[in-house]
Amino acid sequence: MDKKEIKRYRNMSYFIEAAVHIMDEEGIEFVTIRKVSDLAGYNSATLYNYFESLDELILFASIRYLKEYTLNLKEYIKSAKNSLERYYKIWECFCRYSFSNPKIYNNIFFGNHSNSIFQIIKEYYSIFPEELGEHPEELMPMLLKSNLYERNLALLKILAADGYLKEGCLNDINEMTILLYQGMITKILNNEETFNIEDCSETMLRYIKQITTSFKN
Repeated sequence: MDKKEIKRYRNMSYFIEAAVHIMDEEGIEFVTIRKVSDLAGYNSATLYNYFESLDELILFASIRYLKEYTLNLKEYIKSAKNSLERYYKIWECFCRYSFSNPKIYNNIFFGNHSNSIFQIIKEYYSIFPEELGEHPEELMPMLLKSNLYERNLALLKILAADGYLKEGCLNDINEMTILLYQGMITKILNNEETFNIEDCSETMLRYIKQITTSFKN
């Protein structure tokens, strides 16, 4: 990485940290260009040297909220005896963290700019590599994939290779699973105060197990 790139990433980190601070203290909906710029110590125009829009900056800042999930995943899955158990553990972990912070996770994976998430994730972990943690090599593609469809498909391909699922059914399994998850996180967002995170996570996992059982090899 040359000096110019180092400086660019350093300045990006100031804006990202400022946005994260506002999201923590006030909520994602209260992030503004002026607030971020003031906190980062730059004028508002400077922000556009590093980000296309406020929405893009918010998406960068949202990746910070994957940190707890990503760093705890290794511990979460270590008791799994095979790839199928690990798949369920990954989803259990993901549901617990995402349902605890539904606005942020929904913005990352289903927001207006979620189509550009691949480059954002790649660049974010170049700025904050320590947040990715250490994971088995076969899980890294899943953690760096650009959207939930690709992330889950990467895991399903491992299950098919291990003989748990039929190769020809992976796209159907994937579609059902992601639609189920999107529906659940939408329900939580619409009734955030009345939903129990543990119950939602258990329900989601039960349905995921029913889907995979239906397509077992």
